[in-house]
Amino acid sequence: MRNKRFANEDQVEQHNSFKQFKRWRQERIRKLKLKDYSYRVPQAEPDLPFLKDNRDTPSITWIGHSTFLIQLGGLNIVTDPVWSGQMAFQKRLAPPGIPIEDVPPVDVVLVSHSHYDHLSIASLRRLTGGKQLLVPAGLSAKLRLKGFTSVRELHWWESVTVKGVTFTFVPSQHWTRRNPWDTNSSHWGGWVMETSGTHRTAKKDREKRASNEQVAASHEETAAASAWKAGDPGITSNSNSPAARPAAPVSPTIYFAGDSGYFRGFKEIGRRFQIDVALMPIGAYEPEWFMGPQHVSPEEALQAFEDTGAKWFVPMHYGAFKLADDTPREALDRLEAERCRRCLEEDRVIVLPLGETWKLTKS
Repeated sequence: MRNKRFANEDQVEQHNSFKQFKRWRQERIRKLKLKDYSYRVPQAEPDLPFLKDNRDTPSITWIGHSTFLIQLGGLNIVTDPVWSGQMAFQKRLAPPGIPIEDVPPVDVVLVSHSHYDHLSIASLRRLTGGKQLLVPAGLSAKLRLKGFTSVRELHWWESVTVKGVTFTFVPSQHWTRRNPWDTNSSHWGGWVMETSGTHRTAKKDREKRASNEQVAASHEETAAASAWKAGDPGITSNSNSPAARPAAPVSPTIYFAGDSGYFRGFKEIGRRFQIDVALMPIGAYEPEWFMGPQHVSPEEALQAFEDTGAKWFVPMHYGAFKLADDTPREALDRLEAERCRRCLEEDRVIVLPLGETWKLTKS
């Protein structure tokens, strides 16, 4: 097992060779001079008293990039812990939504893969709490060498239940490396989170729901398209204000996609789970000839969202670091344009400011 190398479901060429990287860097020097990085992701004042005391209301708080604080089933869950102020030579574009010292004690940490913008050992050490680490296959030995003892690694489609919340590791299309010698020595993927009352394979339930909602959805889509034509700006409208956030079921199912290129696996995830909220990456996609196999574009992210059958889409993986040639504003603009083109209802795309908590159920 020591020399095992993991692979994607589909045979796709990952553009991560030195020659391809050099070509991209040369192109990037020219492009970045024309890029406008003046836009900053909005910052909200975090509701720290709620987050510290809450054990009943499912909630999602965006820290930044792929880091979320998710409260579900009485657990405090952190995804891809990165509070780093710098990535390689690039300074963070916007501060984390919650300072790491203000994060409530963490019960579970979910790691999608080992790239440095998704797993910071320094950040992981600073998080307080019991911190059960759930990680991809092949990564636990490295974390134990760093001194972490409560580590459980999973292969694709394996599940583990922690205090009534079931976590299933699901496929993505990506790759991993933390040094020149360990390429693909650990796996990559996303996580589906369900409380015990909702843990099930839900193909029939999802198909029934889709059939019941089809007629109503067609009318709403027409109205959404008309609103856009009338000049509705979408991502800055009232439907994306905290007071207007939609309410999810009492026990929502949340899908954290990690990092991925577009692949057929999104449809399989949708067949196996009845997903309420999908946390999907939209950034680090340009140039698409280079990034496409490993990072979805905003348009592909919405296609993946529709493949999963999820109710709501929360964008992530943008606005924190200059990992590619696209800017945060470009990613959001393309996302909104594609939402309108697909006639998706406006309130199904939830663009969170950093630090804001979306309380998924109404009290």
